[in-house]
Amino acid sequence: MNIFPAIDLLNGQSVRLYQGDYQQVSTVNPDPVAQAKAVAAAGLRRLHVVDLDGAKAGKPQNKAVVAKLRQSTDLFLEIGGGIRTLTEIEAYLELGVDRVILGSVALKDPQLVATAVEKFGSAKIVVGIDGQNGQVATEGWLDQSQVNMSDLMAAMLKVGVTQFIVTDIARDGTLTGPNVALLQDLQETFPAATVVASGGMHDAGDLAALQQAGLTDVIVGKALQKGTLTLAELAAVDEPLKGGH
Repeated sequence: MNIFPAIDLLNGQSVRLYQGDYQQVSTVNPDPVAQAKAVAAAGLRRLHVVDLDGAKAGKPQNKAVVAKLRQSTDLFLEIGGGIRTLTEIEAYLELGVDRVILGSVALKDPQLVATAVEKFGSAKIVVGIDGQNGQVATEGWLDQSQVNMSDLMAAMLKVGVTQFIVTDIARDGTLTGPNVALLQDLQETFPAATVVASGGMHDAGDLAALQQAGLTDVIVGKALQKGTLTLAELAAVDEPLKGGH
């Protein structure tokens, strides 16, 4: 599997939210760079970073921290949160970020996503689809739309997106297990896409259930903080990067 330990940034620190609620915050590590180094030291190869301040503000707020993460590890690094212009995408890619996550903008400005894929390539762009009850949420999860996740995925595939991070908000930060049925349904409906499972991961059994359901990529956040999954357990199932890392 391709494992992405998660670091969520708020005021320059690594935190976790419960069900996307900015009022329910717990600090994971005041030093995200030390956390990233521990991920690399454990033998893991990837890192999923979300700028929570950026998601709320509508533009990146923790770029300096992301730059330090890039400089201090050779992990495959993806970043999301408030990235809504081609200039911001390009700025992150120039920092050496491996791929950029576009969220709310996919719903509100699909043409921008199409242009980004054309300009930077599909490997550099991943669309984050977050929602509840199969419908998409935007603006750092503060707004709920009436658009179905599957409809948004279909539209994004048409403009050349191939990678999607799918998060069930109701599961996120709860340790209740991922929404395997939703993830499997989307992966089977869109076999050409890579569906990255996000939200609710609890233990090794969840990883096995996702693998059995045909999912290859998974983001793990709170389970690491709570110790129900360890870096060593994740490293044991983590695939090497293509290109030999």
